[in-house]
Amino acid sequence: MQERTKQARFEEAVLPHLDAAYNVARWLVRNDQDAEDMVQEAVIRALKSFGGFYGLDGRAWLLTIVRNTCYTWLQRNRVHELVTTPFEDEMYNQDCDAANPETLLLHSANTLLVRQAVEGLPLAFREVIVLRELEGLSYKDIATVTGIPLGTVMSRLARARQRLLEQLSLPVNKEY
Repeated sequence: MQERTKQARFEEAVLPHLDAAYNVARWLVRNDQDAEDMVQEAVIRALKSFGGFYGLDGRAWLLTIVRNTCYTWLQRNRVHELVTTPFEDEMYNQDCDAANPETLLLHSANTLLVRQAVEGLPLAFREVIVLRELEGLSYKDIATVTGIPLGTVMSRLARARQRLLEQLSLPVNKEY
């Protein structure tokens, strides 16, 4: 009877979040089949470690496992994607009159360009954008999922949004 209760608790905590798990995995590994494999492996890992889950937030818990599974896979198969991008101070000293990236994401008529821009972001930026803008996680939950400090989450989001803004903004014709 207790095993059935554990299975029911697991299904209740994890199954509603499988779409979010796939979405995060797909954006991290950039391939449908690999993302499906990552989610399957993550669910197996989650089941094995379910005894350590105390029912706080099944979504953040599962997405943490998905993220870690993806990073492990990337280390084995695509180590070049894990290279971090140096901080670009000059980006923050520029004035920009264009719409912010959130507006561009919500109102863009060209989904393909947005998708390509997000996929073109370095992995660290791509993951925080996906977790925040597509999955709607709070900054605190993103910090939990990624295992990075809250300030780093905010910094990466700002830098990712700035890069998206730069990639999605049309060049301004300064000739009159």
